[in-house]
Amino acid sequence: MAAYTTINDPSAFFKCQLYTGNGSANHAITFDDTDTDMQPDLVWIKNRDATDAHCLFDAVRGATKVLHPNTYDVEATDADTLDSFTSDGFQVDADVKVNTNAEKYASWNWKANGSGSSNTDGSINTASTSVDTTAGFSISKYVGTGSNGTIGHGLGVVPKIYIIKNLDSSGKWWFFPSFLGDAAKYLDGFGGVAATGSMQTDGNGLTNSTLPTSSLISIGTSSTVNISSDNIMCYAFAEKQGYSKFGEYTGNGNNDGTFVYTGFKPAFLLVKPTSADGSWNIYDNKRLGYNDDNNQLYADLTNAEGTDDAALLSNGFKWTANTGDPNSSGRTYIYMAFAEAPFVNSNEVPCNAR
Repeated sequence: MAAYTTINDPSAFFKCQLYTGNGSANHAITFDDTDTDMQPDLVWIKNRDATDAHCLFDAVRGATKVLHPNTYDVEATDADTLDSFTSDGFQVDADVKVNTNAEKYASWNWKANGSGSSNTDGSINTASTSVDTTAGFSISKYVGTGSNGTIGHGLGVVPKIYIIKNLDSSGKWWFFPSFLGDAAKYLDGFGGVAATGSMQTDGNGLTNSTLPTSSLISIGTSSTVNISSDNIMCYAFAEKQGYSKFGEYTGNGNNDGTFVYTGFKPAFLLVKPTSADGSWNIYDNKRLGYNDDNNQLYADLTNAEGTDDAALLSNGFKWTANTGDPNSSGRTYIYMAFAEAPFVNSNEVPCNAR
């Protein structure tokens, strides 16, 4: 029998961690699950109680280097935010966006494993790259040239989704769902006034009309992805059976809502309508709410935590009410999901529903 997954322990590569702020410097956040320790390479933090900005950090740019997914802002250096990635968590200082006393926070954490080595596979050099081929995730930083070119992603397989953000010039988060098989399709990802818009189509300025390969991502001449001399980030994700799944579904507008099979129990779920305007909804397996009432945050908004009718199941997810997005009748959505546990592991042991 074919293996259901190559990753029996998803917590070695992704962890959702909740914590309460203490308002003090050097507040250590340790992952509280009992499985494998993990030093994160990408940390995304959101205050659940207040309308603070989202904060994104990665090991390629380094601690204290913050991006705000809900804005077009350039990278900032803020030593009062996340000041270190630790062997099984991270440490924050006293900035209110990451550590207000007595307020609750959610963090989503991915491992990319690499050491920041140079990657010269593409025509545009990626000055530093961190890659985990087992989990299918790479973080790359490159310097734009203004000319059509390629960057190496290091995954060894074709990425299903990649996200690009300029660090030095204010601009959009470009979200490319390459699993759709159309190099021209993109979304204005996350922050800014256009983030809630529907799927867009580009001639060639963003991707040079070329889908990614198992080694390269093509970029065009658009200043937002390839302006000369600017530092630019690329986060690329390949799909791994039993651990990650990226796809689309159609809402049915019923209380018995659409079910989406992933092949695992989701720990993290990001959903966005593509056939109409709508926000980027984030769900996870740790925040208050069990089936059928999982709470959501919005990647494009600073809103505090809300509630929604979502069920995270042993083998996928399902909507349990007709409350508009993310289950409007006839509306198309895309999603990114990462596992808490495979539906059946490589020893043929099934997981339980929530």
